[in-house]
Amino acid sequence: MKVTYIAAAMVAIMMGASFTGCVSKKKYSELQALHQQMSQDYTTIQDNYTKEQIKSSTIQALLDEARKNNDDLKSSYAALQKSLDKSISQNTQGNVNISKLVDEINASNKYIKQLVSAKSKSDSLNLALTTNLTRSLSPSEADEVNVKVLKGVVYISLADNMLFKSGSYEINSRAMETLSKIAKIIKDYKDYDVLVEGNTDNVPISRTNIRNNWDLSALRASSVVQVLQDQFGVDPSRLTAGGRGEYNVIADNGTELGRQRNRRTEIIITPKLDQFLELIDKAPESTQN
Repeated sequence: MKVTYIAAAMVAIMMGASFTGCVSKKKYSELQALHQQMSQDYTTIQDNYTKEQIKSSTIQALLDEARKNNDDLKSSYAALQKSLDKSISQNTQGNVNISKLVDEINASNKYIKQLVSAKSKSDSLNLALTTNLTRSLSPSEADEVNVKVLKGVVYISLADNMLFKSGSYEINSRAMETLSKIAKIIKDYKDYDVLVEGNTDNVPISRTNIRNNWDLSALRASSVVQVLQDQFGVDPSRLTAGGRGEYNVIADNGTELGRQRNRRTEIIITPKLDQFLELIDKAPESTQN
């Protein structure tokens, strides 16, 4: 709905812009600035909406399975009801079976509603988190920071040359402002866990204090985690640092551009799964008689 309002506003501004002879230069400049801002907001919202469509999460799989179980229970109920109609006067046990099936169907429906509610809440929070972070980045930061939502998880990918010098795991000063913005988002969403992953290309490293790319990727992830904790006050119990070396490629290491893309640090923000695990434990089980 917000996209519609922005689009309508943009049309109105463009129509107004066509009559520049009827307004002052100052008013026309204001309208141009408003049009440009709305265009940027519209593009951002469109991009986030498109990214949000790419989902195939564990929660969705649980939801589909629960719906299937519910359909199976309904089929069992219909078959039992048909059999019961033929011998209702003699079959008192049938009444008990019907009662059990009704209870199971009601429990299954309640479980589905819980899953839908939990999934909708998670999706909404992920979209809000991504939008807030994307809007807080400057144009230069946006070129080196990639934010996306995939299967219900928020991925923030940072280019290695933004964070570190070549072959180093010490964070440079120009990365601090970007990390401060990411830290603010992380602190705003206190129910989310944060995994920091270091990744390298496949070029061997030769440093006296770093044995290989495994070491380098883990040290870089540890450096980011410690900055988030020590400099920006992120709760360390929410943080995990991990190195994936050269083995989590997203591009061809045979080209310089590909190696540059593979040298990255990813900050992965995920909702805590306690709520969903509790739902799994409480999932209704079919009773076979």
